[in-house]
Amino acid sequence: MTETYEERAARLERAREVVALEWEQFQRVRGEDGRASCQDNPAEFEVQRLGQFMTWPMPLLDSYLADLADAERRGRNLLTEKYARMMEPVEPERYARELAPHLPVLDAGRIAAQERIVGRQVAWARDFHARYPALGSGMRVIATVEDTRDATSFETYLRGELGTYSDATLALYAALVEDLAATGQNLTWRTVAYTAILAGYEDLDAAEAAHRR
Repeated sequence: MTETYEERAARLERAREVVALEWEQFQRVRGEDGRASCQDNPAEFEVQRLGQFMTWPMPLLDSYLADLADAERRGRNLLTEKYARMMEPVEPERYARELAPHLPVLDAGRIAAQERIVGRQVAWARDFHARYPALGSGMRVIATVEDTRDATSFETYLRGELGTYSDATLALYAALVEDLAATGQNLTWRTVAYTAILAGYEDLDAAEAAHRR
């Protein structure tokens, strides 16, 4: 069913609410070296996160917004948890010793559900990089095996983020991924297309051409 202007506007407003709550939590994230430069760039944060969230249907946005609000009430920071989970591939011993004890435990069923999503999205990311190499060159490397202390892959980032979702949010997200796969769509393409438009480009092709210069 085609989305009406009013429905799209409402979804954008909800996505902005999600980004605002994420930004608040992001401001409280502290790495080993203190505050990161990206924590002083709200405009870039909004473009990047809105690009993702505008691909989401309203029930998924509502569910994740509720996750963030619940985390606030409980004294949790989902952004801190995401970045902590992202440390596992590059510093497994430190992760197990210092970080994992402070994170919610994910059971085997939950991990399996996440890995099905990760596998699909990594394949989509590879396809996108092949079709849009100039844009791809400016994005994260794709696979966890490429992780370094200074560069975290798309796969590791996604796995870390999925690990912060509630079971309800993860189920809705999995349904989105399954629906897109069933209709031959690519979530990476949709996300970067929204991001390019929010950044001021006419479309993905215009963004690709600009990055080739």
